[in-house]
Amino acid sequence: FRILILNDQHEPIWQQEVTAAPNPNTEMTVGGQQPIAFEIALADYSQSGFDPAAVLNNKDPKTNGWAVGGGIGQSHSLTLIAKKPIDVPTGSTVAVTIEQESSFANHTLGHFKLSATDEPGVEEWARTPAIVVAAIQTAVADRSAAQRDLITRQFLSIAPGLDATRQQLAAVRKSLSDLKPETVPILKEMTANRRVTKLQHRGNFEDLGQEVTEGTPAALMPLPEGAPRNRLTLAKWLVDANNPLTARVIANRYWEQLFGIGIVSTSEEFGSQGDQPSHPELLDWLACELAGIPDASKPQSPAAAQHPWDTKAFLKTLVMSATYRQSSKVSPELIQRDPDNRLLARGPRFRLSAETLRDQALFVSGLLSPKMFGPPVKPPQPNLGLSAAFGSSTDWQTSMGEDKYRRGLYTTWRRSNPYPSMATFDAPNREVCTVRRVRTNTPLQALVMLNDPVYIEAAQALARRVVKEGRATPAERATYGFRLALSRPPYESELARLVILYEKSLMRFSQNPEDARRMATEPLGPADKDANVAELAAWTVVSNVLLNLDEAVMKR
Repeated sequence: FRILILNDQHEPIWQQEVTAAPNPNTEMTVGGQQPIAFEIALADYSQSGFDPAAVLNNKDPKTNGWAVGGGIGQSHSLTLIAKKPIDVPTGSTVAVTIEQESSFANHTLGHFKLSATDEPGVEEWARTPAIVVAAIQTAVADRSAAQRDLITRQFLSIAPGLDATRQQLAAVRKSLSDLKPETVPILKEMTANRRVTKLQHRGNFEDLGQEVTEGTPAALMPLPEGAPRNRLTLAKWLVDANNPLTARVIANRYWEQLFGIGIVSTSEEFGSQGDQPSHPELLDWLACELAGIPDASKPQSPAAAQHPWDTKAFLKTLVMSATYRQSSKVSPELIQRDPDNRLLARGPRFRLSAETLRDQALFVSGLLSPKMFGPPVKPPQPNLGLSAAFGSSTDWQTSMGEDKYRRGLYTTWRRSNPYPSMATFDAPNREVCTVRRVRTNTPLQALVMLNDPVYIEAAQALARRVVKEGRATPAERATYGFRLALSRPPYESELARLVILYEKSLMRFSQNPEDARRMATEPLGPADKDANVAELAAWTVVSNVLLNLDEAVMKR
């Protein structure tokens, strides 16, 4: 190893004679009379519990030495920096004693060298990793890309001008680490002492049959020969190009999300109990597109060939197709011939899902929070005053601030008491995995959108947005609100009806100030001081109608 001694006045220290004796507690004396005190000890590597600073404490050399356990067989360096300038008179001798005290006979230094320097930057060099030093000492023209990257990262970690940035980065990383829970492995591959699994006759664990091992359904391709029977092998088998099922199942589910019904209508069941595909060749082509598998009989898009399993590219292919972009208008003849649109003679038309309905109402009204991630939230729901099993109340305290308006994805969900408005729109209770939701159409759904606190608040916010952003006349404001809700301008007959509804509502609320106040502010909150409350209440009625229109709740 190497010992470097820095003179604070940058005067050279001359080494004339070195005597060595055996464990890493280092002491230097000048002329045998003046001990040299060291202030800083640095090392490129140290054993746990034997840091380089330990050599500065010589109370007990057996426990305060520097050691390199775990790094044996490699070159290491220890750098000691003097506490004050060292004056070495001419003709003096600097003696270095290295004590090596260990209960193990082979724990001694085999080859080492000592050196001294007056280099002012020795401390910085000592703190620099050896691999970075080697990169710096390499000629610029001969440095590899990895070496240049090492030098750049080392500079960014020590440059004084970046102190504030490094502190900010450290604070952000600490905040991020505080958000992450401790990593707890819930699954671990059993490579040794694997448990024996036996067939249980009729499910009776006391009536065991023959031993069984990992395998795949005989109807599909087998696992690769010689591959370990673990989860990684199973994962590779699932997405293998020869697996006929995975790509078809995924392609069918994306098709179902866009068209309302899958090519295989039973998207949760592709087996013998499921329905046959309505367009089997189309499903085959879509599966090849998704997995990036070339099909000699059909053209393949460049995106599929270059980016297999790219779901964004796959969705783009679907939504840009002529089939998807068809009008959803339907004639009586088509309804009679193909009520479920299995022949794809028209565009998709079906009710939005429970979460999407709520998110859309909040978005149109300007209330939807864009905040992502974090714990679940508790949006408004009617207080029922009921208690679930074990006495806990089914009601909850509504979240405050923007958490009240976060996407339905973040809504707190209780399997014994699901969120009422979403359950009304066929959201499953999550007691079992539900791949395909069955859509219903009941009067209760209309009552929810007309009276639920979430939709009333959205209508109130939309009314304020219409008054603030929709110009001056009732016709202009009704047109603006209509475009927000339906993404198209109204026909003249539609606009006339909305204006009439507004005028009638305004007249009624002008005569009933208390009703107007409740309609315009509960539960959203007080309006601006200079706002016309009766006018806001009338536009709330109009907004409620807009959010309940067929085009607002239907994908078409």
